Amino acid sequence: MISKSGLRLKDEYSEFDALKIFEYDEIIVNEKNECIAGEVLQGIKKPPECSSFGYKCTPEHPLGAPMVSAEGACAAYFRYKKSK
Repeated sequence: MISKSGLRLKDEYSEFDALKIFEYDEIIVNEKNECIAGEVLQGIKKPPECSSFGYKCTPEHPLGAPMVSAEGACAAYFRYKKSK
């Protein structure tokens, strides 16, 4: 969840909106505090700015989505050893 992102379907596509079609409880995302994936995905911070980058968080043991996929920002930084 990205609070106040404004990301939603236009009214003309409401028939395809899963949030309107299905009943659901509040969506709760349990990210580890040591992972700054949300900030990396928003472009606020770069992967090396994370205290877990390359230490606790590696492609073999990812803490967040950007390290999971080879195309993710953290995985790319890790692979090509780009520094701050």
